[in-house]
Amino acid sequence: MAGKESEIRERVRARYGEIARKGSGCCAGSSCGETPETLSLMMGYTRDETEAVPVGADLGLGCGAPLAMAVLRKGMTVLDLGSGAGFDVFLAARDVGEEGRVIGVDMTPEMISRARANARTGGFKNVEFRLGEIEHLPVADSSVDVVISNCVLNLSPDKPQVLSEVFRVLKPGGRIVLSDVVARFALPEEIRQNPDLYAGCMAGAETTECLEEILHSLGFEEIRISSKDESRTLIASWAPGAQIENYVISAMIEGKKPEGR
Repeated sequence: MAGKESEIRERVRARYGEIARKGSGCCAGSSCGETPETLSLMMGYTRDETEAVPVGADLGLGCGAPLAMAVLRKGMTVLDLGSGAGFDVFLAARDVGEEGRVIGVDMTPEMISRARANARTGGFKNVEFRLGEIEHLPVADSSVDVVISNCVLNLSPDKPQVLSEVFRVLKPGGRIVLSDVVARFALPEEIRQNPDLYAGCMAGAETTECLEEILHSLGFEEIRISSKDESRTLIASWAPGAQIENYVISAMIEGKKPEGR
């Protein structure tokens, strides 16, 4: 199993390293026939948001708009899992203000380099990008108010470990707001074992029931997983002709770390 997990991580790292070098793509690793801005608008971002970040920060890589549900406030510390070129980090930085802080973690060196360059270009002083795996976050215990992520959890071969790390770094009362793809039902093995579909944000999706069980077991409360039927059009473009939209769907995953934990 360890060898399989390592193989998955390396394939994902290679795929998104290539996207970082090219400067565009969608979650499936191709242009999907649309510009990154068009893809982001399809996910639920506003045109004001797509125009508010440095050029090249929006790569059209998500499956939703987690910040719409995050309810960020001035002075908060926010962590973005799999921060890519920094799109959500820069948007969150506007919300938390100069007194706040946003940390992006990504395991792809090319993405970290691109995000740091974007931060310099945009003059962002309250952001930081750290190289690391989301299964082993380079973030201190109980130091984060809100954890966000956009279509990244499904890429991990060890989702309980990721969510355990999220619980660790959250402050008591802290929240998670993750946009991700979830499986409508247990995926067929031919999809599960397809490495391209895994690296493309599809084959690694877990069912809502499985994710809820993991979150409950870790101690999260106020758990809510709400699917977005309108995401099927976007997801269909990730693997044209494969009818993958019949198997997975975008969802918002929310939870809270109890006070006093």
